[in-house]
Amino acid sequence: MKENERERNVEPDHAGEDVASPADIRKVTHIESVRLSDDGGSVVIIDQTLLPGRLEYLILSDARKMWEAIYKLQVRGAPAIGIFAGYSIYCLARQSRTEDPEEFVQDFREKKDYLNSSRPTAVNLSWALNRMEQVVLAHRDRPIPEILDLLRQEAERIHQEDMEMCRTISEYGLSLLKDGDGILTHCNAGPLATSRYGTGQGPLYLGKERGMHFRVFADETRPLLQGARLTAWELQRAGVDVTLICDNMASLVMKNGWVQACLVGCDRVAANGDAANKIGTSGVAILAKHYGIPFYVLGPTSTIDMNCRSGADIVIELRDPEEIRSKYYREPVAPEGVKCYNPAFDVTDHELITAIVTEKGICYPPFTESLAALFGNNFSPDGNESGGQSQADMPASGL
Repeated sequence: MKENERERNVEPDHAGEDVASPADIRKVTHIESVRLSDDGGSVVIIDQTLLPGRLEYLILSDARKMWEAIYKLQVRGAPAIGIFAGYSIYCLARQSRTEDPEEFVQDFREKKDYLNSSRPTAVNLSWALNRMEQVVLAHRDRPIPEILDLLRQEAERIHQEDMEMCRTISEYGLSLLKDGDGILTHCNAGPLATSRYGTGQGPLYLGKERGMHFRVFADETRPLLQGARLTAWELQRAGVDVTLICDNMASLVMKNGWVQACLVGCDRVAANGDAANKIGTSGVAILAKHYGIPFYVLGPTSTIDMNCRSGADIVIELRDPEEIRSKYYREPVAPEGVKCYNPAFDVTDHELITAIVTEKGICYPPFTESLAALFGNNFSPDGNESGGQSQADMPASGL
């Protein structure tokens, strides 16, 4: 298949079915949104900008196309961006034609910096790229073919760790829910955004596999209406009872008593527990506080930036105004030339968050203490302690 060629997935469409078989559920919960090509020379992704209308794959080996895939949200979701970054920089490193170790390191860093420039808020983009760079620097005296082998192993390790992380977060999150609960979710933090079940929506898929039933209200969620296009698509295909609502309808469904918990993902969590997520998340948290509904943030420890003191230090990305004025519409829905403010994220104050769910456990207020503890004594799902993890070992996120 030629570079950047689109490959149509011929998997049958289950949208609209009331009940999904275990095999159908697995197709969704274990969907491969990002993977390394069989020959190791390119990265294969689902083009998420085409969903739900078309399920197609992109095969990327060019640095510019990889950069655009991140910026345009063809690949998106905190963990998925990290996986994509690891595989992408490995593929680009393979393209180096120098035999000089120092030139190889310099070329690697230039490509790394270029990819990293695509998304300023996406912490796990820089985390994955930095992690790959450490492999190069730790083994810069070895022959380049050996360094490339080590880079591939590291990229595959990032992917495997994410699969394990998603399962564990889903287990912890599911422990906070009851069969029959109404759940409101904002953004997309399911299989498309990760490598398996997801983070913010992971408990819903894991619960479905175990025969539990939830009534989910999915906000449409900007930017790019990710809840409408992606979350609703995933949940419906998995046979989960999902109702799509506009973002400004959240208050009414809460007031009606239809929501027992809110589940959202996160793109960066500050040391004090402030959490950046898709624009509108803070509004959901304020409403949940008013109606006495638990508000849970789910994400890997990679999204926790202990060097970021509070949400005030988080850079908020501004996106193309046309995403508001005309994108996804046959004709523009706003006057031509009208000024637009299109931030991708907002920050939810830690005082509005009931708990932060990670693969190392559930953190409760005060978050300055519970989050810091994750990087000292780490806990496994069975409650056993394990070794610590330094901030240098962590990823973080993206749309």
